[in-house]
This record gives sequence, C-alpha cells and structure tokens, in this order.
Amino acid sequence: MSASASYDWNRFLTQAPAAVHCRFAERHTGKCVLVTGAGGSIGSALVLAAASARPSRLVLLESSEPALFELLQQLQSAYPRVAYEPILGGCGDPELLDGILADFRPSIIYHAAAFKHVPLLEKNPFAAVRNNAIGTYVLAQAALRHGTPKLVLISTDKAVNPCGMLGVSKRISELAVVSLSSSCTRMNAIRLANVIGSSGSVVPVFLRQIAAGGPVTVTHPGAVRRFLTLHEVTESILAAGASDCAGRVLLPPMGEPVSIADLARFLIDECAPKHGQQIPLRFTGLRPGEKLAEDLLFASEIREGTIEASVEVIQTPALIPAELAAMIAQLAACVANRDFPGLVKALHAAVPEYRMAELRTGS
Repeated sequence: MSASASYDWNRFLTQAPAAVHCRFAERHTGKCVLVTGAGGSIGSALVLAAASARPSRLVLLESSEPALFELLQQLQSAYPRVAYEPILGGCGDPELLDGILADFRPSIIYHAAAFKHVPLLEKNPFAAVRNNAIGTYVLAQAALRHGTPKLVLISTDKAVNPCGMLGVSKRISELAVVSLSSSCTRMNAIRLANVIGSSGSVVPVFLRQIAAGGPVTVTHPGAVRRFLTLHEVTESILAAGASDCAGRVLLPPMGEPVSIADLARFLIDECAPKHGQQIPLRFTGLRPGEKLAEDLLFASEIREGTIEASVEVIQTPALIPAELAAMIAQLAACVANRDFPGLVKALHAAVPEYRMAELRTGS
C-alpha cells in the first residue's frame, strides 16, 4: 500500500452501532427536535443520538416510507418512552412545513434530507436542484416564518469548487442558510466528507463486490477522499447544533485523504474469501461530476476559529436575501420548464466556481 502505514485502516471495518451516543446529545434534553431525511444514514444516527437525551419530542420528516418504517422499529426498540411524530413528506412542500413548525415548534432543525449519489444526479439535474437547493431554501424560509431558533444543514465537501450537480446544488443550499441566518433563527451548514458505511458509500459497494468474487471497481488510481465515521459525524453535527454561531460553514476535523485504490486493496486483503480466490481490482475512469480529490475551502473563505469538538468556523461569502430569492426563482423556473441550458447558466451565475464536467442531456 502507498498510504501511510500509520493510518487506522480498521476503522473501515467497524460496524456503526444502532444508537450513536455523543457527548453533545444532552443539549437536546427536554427540547423538540426536527430531523429531515430522518431515515437516512446520518438522519437516523442523529435521531437515535437525540433520543438518548430524552427530548420532549422528535419530529421525523422522511420521504421514503421504508426508511421511516425501519427508523421507527429502531426507535421503538431502543427508546420506547421517547415521544415522536413520523411524517412522510419532503422539504419542498411549504404547506407541510408550515404545519409541522406551527404544531410542534421545534427548538432545532437538523436538515439531513438530500439526494447525494453523484452519477444519479448527473443524470437527473432537475431533481438535484429541486430537492437539494430549492428544498433547503423552502425549509429555511419556513424556519424564519416560524421563528425556529436553530437550523443546521448537513452539507458536503463536494460543494467546494464543484464539478457536478451534487456539489453545486449543495453549495446553493449552503448559500441559502448562511444568507438567511438571523438573530432569531441561527442557521449554519456543516460540511462533511465521506461517511464510512453510509448508504451507497464506497465501503459497502466494495464489500458487495468482494463477496461476489469481484472485480472491485475504482474510478482512478489517483483518486483520494477523506473519511469520517458515523460517530464522528454525529458528534460534529450535534456540536454544530449546540453552537451559538450563525451564518457560517462549519468544518469537522477530517484528517488526511485516503487513496481509494489502497482502501480497496485493504478490504480485499481483509474480507476476500480465504480459499485462494484472487479478487481483481479494475479502474473504470472518473465519472461525470467526480474529481480526483475534494477541496475543503473556497479561496474566498476565511477560517475564524473553532467551536467544541474541534469543529472549525468558516466565514463564507453570503448573499443579501433579495439576491438569494432571485437566484432561487431563476433556478425554479428552469426546473419547472425543464430548461437544461438555462439551468446550467443559472448554476454558473449562482456558483461561479462551478465547472460542469460534460454536457448532459438532462432529465
């Protein structure tokens, strides 16, 4: 392996516990907590961590019925005395959001709902923008209307200098929360790296390929990524929720990037059947929307210090609300009209650093 021998490769084999206990969970005792995308890997970890602190109520917003059902099974088993409200729906529905926020008055919103799979979003740019960018804006506006004290957006390092629909749509979601943050509704975005073992992430894919006898597919021999465990992610997000800063991007400690090829070789060595079978490694080439390495900061961003859990506070350029509203309206018009050239133009105007990998047909 070319990676540092000091790297703890075994963290990729550690199974995430059903309930993630974090030191910042107690900040949610007696409070109502709303989690969007509650049935996803990060959303469900946040729900279970908050449940451990005896909140007054958990409001679980999820568009996938199977994911919400599975979360309820875990919640009822681990924390049967916690009050919760499961709601099927999405953040693009302002009437639904108004009803939720008026009825339950959450103290904090953790916004984990997002489309996140790079190749799928390259094929579905309108869905990416509608769900990730416009949906976040709709949620942030609802939080302002109802005076929700805090909102934390879960973002991604792919939002920095993006080259794909996932990254650019998440960058616009970052701009939405930092630009709309106010003294009454403090909003921040937390920018994460890859989460080990999350749904659709590289480790489960590699393990399935190994179990099937290979080949294990890696896009490029030079591809590197940073990784966080689910516990690290949950702790950092809850630290962000406990923070009093506003209108900022938050960055958890991520360590050095890891070679994806080296990761694949490690998993083959550890997990391949031990009866002489050789699992081949195959390079397939970078896919549209992917880079060899992700950046953590824009050139225009400024490091301001840290909060608890060594989470960095980053000042990022914000928009005045009228500019943001005009940007979202333009994107919404392109989505409604399925105007792909117009959408690309609007995305470039919104995020000048965006560099589209190649022309897409749009769907």
